Amino acid sequence: MYRAKRFRGIADIGYCASKKIAFYGLKLHLQVTDQGLPMGYVVTEASCHDRMAAETVMTQIPHPYNLGDKGYISQKLQKKLYEEHRIAFWTPVRKNQRIRQSDAWKQWMKRKRKVVETVFSILVDSYRITEIRANSVSGFETALDGILLAYSLLFLG
Repeated sequence: MYRAKRFRGIADIGYCASKKIAFYGLKLHLQVTDQGLPMGYVVTEASCHDRMAAETVMTQIPHPYNLGDKGYISQKLQKKLYEEHRIAFWTPVRKNQRIRQSDAWKQWMKRKRKVVETVFSILVDSYRITEIRANSVSGFETALDGILLAYSLLFLG
């Protein structure tokens, strides 16, 4: 990771808490409809916290209701999105939070999150989105746009 020259100054080292591994590269923040169609995206350095990119990706193609995972939990962000853009942003709660959610709400949220996780799984496994070998930012953007376009066309077709 420390000897990598590709995207030096743009990419950096991030940590994936779910897999408990460090990685060098970029992070994709993707807005997906509840049917599984990618709508907007933001690419950030790997060390960028999810909350930093959330507002950008959600205001590209505004939707009145958005759902995020636990990485996006922030009352300040939820308040800002609602006050400035009229976007309701829901996230699951952590175990140590005082807020309680009903079992029906948790099940609904789990079904919606499964759609998003399925999209990412397809993009990683079938479209090899994590294996883009571009040498320039424009080459990377072109490859990423091509992958998302191909997925969207097959999704709609």
